[in-house]
Amino acid sequence: MMDYSCFDCEVKDKIAHVKMSRPDEFNSMNKAFWSELPHLVESLSDNASARVIVLSGEGKHFCAGMDLANFAPSDSPPNAHNGMRSESAYRVTLDLQHTITCLEKARMPVISAIQGACIGGGVDLATATDLRYCTKDAFFCIQEINIGMAADVGTLQRIPRLVPEGIVRELAYTGRRFMPEEALRHGLVNEVFDSKEEMMTAVMDVAKEIASKGPLAVAGSKESLNYGRDHTVEESLNHIALWNNAMGIGDEMSVAFKAKAEKKDPEFEDMLPRRKYLDGEITS
Repeated sequence: MMDYSCFDCEVKDKIAHVKMSRPDEFNSMNKAFWSELPHLVESLSDNASARVIVLSGEGKHFCAGMDLANFAPSDSPPNAHNGMRSESAYRVTLDLQHTITCLEKARMPVISAIQGACIGGGVDLATATDLRYCTKDAFFCIQEINIGMAADVGTLQRIPRLVPEGIVRELAYTGRRFMPEEALRHGLVNEVFDSKEEMMTAVMDVAKEIASKGPLAVAGSKESLNYGRDHTVEESLNHIALWNNAMGIGDEMSVAFKAKAEKKDPEFEDMLPRRKYLDGEITS
């Protein structure tokens, strides 16, 4: 795995622990962050060496959001009319959205462990993960409204599926802090812990439990839950019926039943690494 300037990553016992590693800058999202995260997450998803990803932040805060240096005007703006420049900016926004969406698209679940500030882009990250846990000193803030813009890389699209709409609108319009007890009460986080150490122990226990399950069944569950969020119940039922029959769920079921009969823990095969035709990894 390549070296990253904004992240450390360790894969152990089928768990990939991805740590945002700029604590002195409160893990703010500089330009390198936006390119490194999808590269790292997609590498983990493709090589299938891990069955679950844990995302955490080093230091006092989880993530302080976009590095304000990213908003500095360019020294050499393009020589083009306004429409051309706006179209170019639109494409940049799509790239930024992809950085966040890579967490949702990963073949394995992603768990975020949040302490201190989770602001702006940090909320984008958290809402794109499958499970969220936080400490009692954490707080969430849709910071974009406080700097004169509407959040545009995922928060406004994902958080309404997690938190009641009236609360979402209040947070989006006011930019106020959303505290841990509220986040727990309204469903943004699964549990609140007294300390980061306690949280990480619990998160790793959850990750270990997920990693012990059949990885194809877990991937299918994530695929189905994500699909169901954006489709009708009828469409989603049809989708999971097709998925389970196309993927052949019998293999992992056989392993599970055999292990149960023998009164031992099942040992499932890993997912196959993703082969990429355009990279020349598939031969006909």
